[in-house]
Amino acid sequence: MAAERTVIKTQVGIVGGGPAGLMLSHMLAKSGIENIVVEKRDHETIRTTHRAGILEHGSVRMLTEGGVSDRVLTEGYKHDGIDLRFGGVSHRIDFEELVGESVWLYPQNEVFVDLAAARERDNGDVRYAVTDTEVLDQTTSVPKIRFTDAEGTGFEIHCDILVGADGSQGICKRSIPKELRTDNFIEYPFAWFGILTEAPPSAPELIYANSDYGFALISQRNDNVQRMYFQCDPNEDAGAWSDEQIWAELQRRVDGPDGFQLKRGPIFEKTVLKFRSYVCEPMRYGNMFLAGDAGHTVPPTGAKGLNLALADVKVLFEAIDSFYATKSAELLDGYSDKALQRVWRAQNFSYWMTSMLHTRTDATPFERKRALGELNGVVSSRHGQAYLAEAYTGWPEK
Repeated sequence: MAAERTVIKTQVGIVGGGPAGLMLSHMLAKSGIENIVVEKRDHETIRTTHRAGILEHGSVRMLTEGGVSDRVLTEGYKHDGIDLRFGGVSHRIDFEELVGESVWLYPQNEVFVDLAAARERDNGDVRYAVTDTEVLDQTTSVPKIRFTDAEGTGFEIHCDILVGADGSQGICKRSIPKELRTDNFIEYPFAWFGILTEAPPSAPELIYANSDYGFALISQRNDNVQRMYFQCDPNEDAGAWSDEQIWAELQRRVDGPDGFQLKRGPIFEKTVLKFRSYVCEPMRYGNMFLAGDAGHTVPPTGAKGLNLALADVKVLFEAIDSFYATKSAELLDGYSDKALQRVWRAQNFSYWMTSMLHTRTDATPFERKRALGELNGVVSSRHGQAYLAEAYTGWPEK
């Protein structure tokens, strides 16, 4: 079978053409390191898959200073804080005042658009809509990627380093023998009912609301389209809810003595988002390295998913760049341990935010009051606020 395929040789083969894979490809190319990206989805599917995006200052810097695009600055929305709302009262966490940093509201599919355009501009080799992808020989000096391109031609990439950036359902992680990997994960007993609505923003920044009826997140997308969520059962049928029922549910979770009212409009997308926390250890198998959702997933409460993927890419790029510059594999050998330090830090923050803000249906009065006590402890302490602000905006590099 391999003899029937066209063999391509490159230095780094990347499975996955989402933001993580494309950012790594871009950074490698800028450093003169040849690479090829293969992606099972077509460009239009990724571009039109709406996913929320809060970018840490470090992620914004990677896009702008790295020469990808400055659209995040011109078309994104800078947020200097968030509101924690509980007991019907809002408490602003002022990132800028607490830690001197901010975040940017910029959807993940727009990050993809910028990166895809940069790779096309720079004549990068990115192959979309491939099928029958396989990875093999990962523990040898020549790991390989087999695939069939959109025209039906079979290829086999021979590379020095193989990168799995193919998401949580990808093939790379699963190619690691079960006896050589540890799958760390927990399932959450709730999900998010998400909507996209044609309406003006209800607030200038994100509102994270804890209520007796469950969690709600009032987010934004742009001046005309907003994204909002409320906690629901993982088996909830989104299609069974009318627009009026959805607005009533969202409103009662943010009601308070200040009379805050959501700005309503037609709802044009309804989804139920299930989530869990997952970490694959190690994030390396031979000469194959995992990055982004291929190696870990977090609940969206802490806004860490895309940022954690880009943090992986930065560490992995530095290791690969060092390998070709010095012929030393020291940083490659340390990649998994270094990446996992930040991964577990982000897992802790995401779990904390999720547990503190959500209300389990079986929660006892003690558990409910304890969670409110925790929220009160955060907002009444400068140190508590600063911990949240630093984690949310992105930990500084050591």
